[in-house]
Amino acid sequence: MSVRQVTLHQLRIFTVLARHLSMSKAATELYQTPPALSLQIKRLSENLGITLYEQIGKKLFLTAAGELVAQAGLEVQERLERLMEELAAQQNLEQGQLRLCITSTAEYFAPRLLGAFCGLHPGVEANLEIVNRGTLLQRLQHNEDDLYIMGQVPDDIDGVAHPFLDNPIVVVAAASHPLAEQKDIPLQRLALEPFILREAGSGTRLTAENFLAERGIQLHARMTLSSNEAVKQLVAGGLGLGILPRHTLAAEAAAGDLCILDVEGFPILRKWHAVHRRGKHLSAIGQRFLEFLLES
Repeated sequence: MSVRQVTLHQLRIFTVLARHLSMSKAATELYQTPPALSLQIKRLSENLGITLYEQIGKKLFLTAAGELVAQAGLEVQERLERLMEELAAQQNLEQGQLRLCITSTAEYFAPRLLGAFCGLHPGVEANLEIVNRGTLLQRLQHNEDDLYIMGQVPDDIDGVAHPFLDNPIVVVAAASHPLAEQKDIPLQRLALEPFILREAGSGTRLTAENFLAERGIQLHARMTLSSNEAVKQLVAGGLGLGILPRHTLAAEAAAGDLCILDVEGFPILRKWHAVHRRGKHLSAIGQRFLEFLLES
């Protein structure tokens, strides 16, 4: 075994082969012929003194050692990319890519923060994914992005959460609703009203239901929707009360379509969090954006 003979080029092409598990597809991506690619993989295998893959029928399968080499190859490439970003940051080149994933409720403020950051760092290439909570947690599990913005962070999450912004949860009603003019509405009164709620699994809904369940109150869900905008429209139409983050209500409150009810125990005070995988090495741009959020 001679690790010194292993080249970055060999590691790179092996990671491509490991992703495709097809010599022809890997060769096409790398603009090589299959024989040339096979020769490079053979040399890598000889240098390491191990078998990297086996072919059964027409299918390729990585050996246990091959899995380790493929993972190491990805880690080496990721570290080199981070090195280039760090060097660029030291030279004030302000270049790099930022991959941000947010819950749909965060779209009311996060794009503005991202825009302000990119305005300060015009060389940054930003990619923003807006998804529901379940999809965000899946992306976090697979480490698909640099940072994730969410409200309620699961206790069992394999990540680090940085609180950076207040996120009060309020009860809303149509401006013409009988409760609109009342003060200090008892929590028990909510059990008598129909509610327009976000889908099961929504962070806002989980926060509200946990808060009320601790006080022995269960909401009557008249309708369940996957969109804050749809919830607001139906609440404004008088079909029921809603529970939403206060920052989602600016336009409707200003127009007089919705009002925030004065309910005992509300608003529920919580935070927005910037989250990343535990042990993740953020790029220079990712670290700078996290610092920007915490400072803002």
